[in-house]
Amino acid sequence: MRILHTSDWHIGRTFHGHSTLDALRGVLEALTRQVREHDVDVVIVAGDVFDSAAPAAACYTLLSDTLRALADTGAQVIVTSGNHDSAARLGFQAGLLRDGIHVRTDPERLDEPITVSDAHGPVHFYGIPYLEPALLRASWPQARTHADVLGHAMQRVRADRAIRGGRAVAIAHCFAAGVEPTPHLERDIQQGGLDVVPLSVFDGVDYAALGHIHGRQRLAPHVRYAGAPLHYSFGEGDKPRGSWLVELDAEGAAEATWLALPVPRRLVTLRGPFAEILSSPAHAAAQDAWVSVEYTDALPERDPLRRLQERFPFCAKVVHAPAVVRSDDGRSYSQRVRAARSDAELVDAFLTHVREGEGATARERELLGDVLDERIRVEAFA
Repeated sequence: MRILHTSDWHIGRTFHGHSTLDALRGVLEALTRQVREHDVDVVIVAGDVFDSAAPAAACYTLLSDTLRALADTGAQVIVTSGNHDSAARLGFQAGLLRDGIHVRTDPERLDEPITVSDAHGPVHFYGIPYLEPALLRASWPQARTHADVLGHAMQRVRADRAIRGGRAVAIAHCFAAGVEPTPHLERDIQQGGLDVVPLSVFDGVDYAALGHIHGRQRLAPHVRYAGAPLHYSFGEGDKPRGSWLVELDAEGAAEATWLALPVPRRLVTLRGPFAEILSSPAHAAAQDAWVSVEYTDALPERDPLRRLQERFPFCAKVVHAPAVVRSDDGRSYSQRVRAARSDAELVDAFLTHVREGEGATARERELLGDVLDERIRVEAFA
């Protein structure tokens, strides 16, 4: 059986204020072509279908169009909810969906599999929605951490599989032991800290299709993350985009092949002096990419984003990151002011304060001297 494992579509997420809907639509159309070309039997979407609990109408349109196109290939489509999704909103119309599209958002039904058969017999797909421990404690008394609720869920899955027999695939949305999260991108599963699920939780199934991490990762031959199909931050710009094509043989052994997806617009980070970034021919190739600039000048530039966008139309982020950081002498602003012995030293104390340690430059001291001398001359003849 051929299974396409994808996740974390995050329909509706913006990229530094820019809509990603059109770019994501193109990527999901390419994914649909791959499903058809590789004669995929089952498509898995392992959570975070939407980016928010209340997506805009256009987000529902994109999801509906994509699910319909995937089902038209002849594949079964199984979707679970993630921590970004509203399970109620994602699942409310599950009963109205056409044959071949299955949405799993109810924790109490996670041990009721979607069963798909091939020449070697049945494969049971257990869709585990995102499980919030705080919301499950009334019905699952042992639920204290995400590891607890996933452990309980997988116990139920293994018990059901023991009765049914056949091969089994689990679908879950979590941080599993051994993952490398993208900084500032994947939000903590629990408020206040990272709640990691042991890899052993996923013992007892032939394949575990995981979501929540935005980069491709292989934790074990049968436990993998597919990552997001689109780049959503500069921090993941070097991570490949795509999905896993998983083949289950008669014994349940899983062999996975990576299918790359197109990148609508590259992500590039440029670092160096501001003037050099604006003028260097070495950066010409970045003019059609999403650009993040870290300029290393000692002092901040005026209106840097607008000026950079004149050369890089898709510059989305600018950070002032001085190459040399001045050491702090430990004195407060008031202490510097009291220590000033002249007007020039007083102005220098102010500049040192507002520039976080960088006082007047030699040229500024020269101009400052001229201005102060002129003031003294005017006052003398007043």
